[in-house]
Amino acid sequence: MQKAQEILKKYWKHEQFRGLQQPIITSVLGGNDTVGLMPTGGGKSVCFQIPALLNEGICLVISPLVALIKDQVQNLQSKGIKAIAMTGGIKSDEMIDLLDNCQFGNYKFLYLSPERLQSDWIMDRIKNLPISLIAIDEAHCVSQWGHDFRPAFLKIGGLKDHFPKIPFLALTASATPRVREDIITQLGMTAPNVFQSSFIRENIAYMVFETEDKLFRIEQILRKNPQPSIIYARNRKACHETAAQLQSLGFTATFYHGGLPPKEKEKNMNRWMSDQVQVMVATNAFGMGIDKPNVKTVIHIHLPENLENYYQEAGRGGRNGEKSFAVLLTTQSDVLHAENQFIAVLPDKQFLKEAYIKLCNYFQIAYGEGINEQFSFNLNQFCNIYKFPVLKTYNTFQFLDRQGIITLSQEFSEKVTIQFIIDQKEVVRYMSLNRSDEEVLLALLRSYPGIHEMPSAINLAMIARKAKTTESFVKSVFERLQQKKIIEYQAQSNDALLTFNEVREDDKTINRVTKYLERQNNLKKEQLQSVLHYVTTKDKCKSRMILTYFGETELTDCGHCSYCITKNKPRNDYKKMADQFLELLSERALTSRDLLIITNYREADIIFVLQLMLENKSIAINAVNQYYRR
Repeated sequence: MQKAQEILKKYWKHEQFRGLQQPIITSVLGGNDTVGLMPTGGGKSVCFQIPALLNEGICLVISPLVALIKDQVQNLQSKGIKAIAMTGGIKSDEMIDLLDNCQFGNYKFLYLSPERLQSDWIMDRIKNLPISLIAIDEAHCVSQWGHDFRPAFLKIGGLKDHFPKIPFLALTASATPRVREDIITQLGMTAPNVFQSSFIRENIAYMVFETEDKLFRIEQILRKNPQPSIIYARNRKACHETAAQLQSLGFTATFYHGGLPPKEKEKNMNRWMSDQVQVMVATNAFGMGIDKPNVKTVIHIHLPENLENYYQEAGRGGRNGEKSFAVLLTTQSDVLHAENQFIAVLPDKQFLKEAYIKLCNYFQIAYGEGINEQFSFNLNQFCNIYKFPVLKTYNTFQFLDRQGIITLSQEFSEKVTIQFIIDQKEVVRYMSLNRSDEEVLLALLRSYPGIHEMPSAINLAMIARKAKTTESFVKSVFERLQQKKIIEYQAQSNDALLTFNEVREDDKTINRVTKYLERQNNLKKEQLQSVLHYVTTKDKCKSRMILTYFGETELTDCGHCSYCITKNKPRNDYKKMADQFLELLSERALTSRDLLIITNYREADIIFVLQLMLENKSIAINAVNQYYRR
């Protein structure tokens, strides 16, 4: 291992390996198939990069994360190490040149997205390369039981037949025992050495708080912990709104999601990475490959889809080893609406088939034709024409993409943005004088409450539907308002690029993938139940619950999660609290937030006592959520 440590010091400036890095590298250098389960931030890439630099030949790295591939290739190139990436959007001629460079140019790393392995000619070219190691990152994607299964990963097993003596290294940060065994089977590994770190992150305090006012609780957390923070939200609109609300409270905040132009993504990312802003509000498009060591707090304001994603996102805090907080904020309605959020939008076989046939008809693809044809595609327009629910349709096409039936670029960017640049009173005055524009303006104001504060991404089809008019009329209203300097209006094409990878065969195409759809839907239901169990269970250590989910058994309570802290604190005297509340509410009506500020009791206790008092009819609540004494 002496030479390995010398390379570690030379290129990565570290004196010692961390965690399981050394035994994994030793196993790979010994020519053994190896599985490494390491927590987020555990330094997985070093486990294949150092063996590759020590051996002759080229390391093939297969990863589904294009952003992470680009980041790693740039880092290697900045160190003077020759690396190439072959991801989506590269033409065949360019790929031929890249593969020639790999074969004759003394390159050490070839990064591929798994979908590239579906091209037989690429597989044939890879088989002629001097491969020394095959590394599979995010290896849970190879398992049908993984939270991000991609059938394209199943092609990797075919490489084992051609390279039987070349070690395979499968790496993942989140895999249940069932997923781990399936990875080994699907990759055709031979007696692999399995190394698994405990999933425990001792410096992370997992917190679950039920709160009536999420913004107020976020404000409390961020003022108490003014270090860099991430707030995860479910959608782009929530990113913009939350960032604007935090800015109005005096915090420095920015946002990140898949719909931003690349330059804006980079600008916002750099501002946060360089500590110019404290808070990054983001969808789960943010985070992969982001290694910022001093993140103090990771807050989720919506329920995650599964515990695998939650564990990875929460694990972006505290990478410097200092104490950090993973906070999940919930309301009772979050739990009640979870099935509508996640389960109701899953496509069944009938919807899958109908959406696929309509998609082919939309582009006039005849039966038996269509392979390799490309089209610009606007999801909202498609759904508007066929009266399909947008999210369910998006999930359907994403499923078809993962099966390799179509390829759909993920840039569903809302490029139509509007911001009012006059006062609200002047907008009302304009509507009273221009009745023909009133319905469009009302639909706009009701749908986008933050549109006066910052540019808002607009769904034209939705506005047209609410205003009971056409998209072309809505655009004409916006153009008129821009000319009169009432709004700032930017409109660009928001088309995605859609490619048909197979000939159209309707029943044959859909029937072939139905079993994967059923497994996916059942798995998502199981995963959601695990999330709900994690959120609603009040009498178990949160860290222990996560570890149990990932198959760990010899556990003790962490001592610093939301359950452990509550367990160790003396229980409040609820009668004394109720008497104090009655006295305060005799003077004036108060919200639960007011009581929290005045009394400094725990919010959960305040809500509990107020509910008891409502049931006993000693207090009531008015239309603005203020409590008052009867």
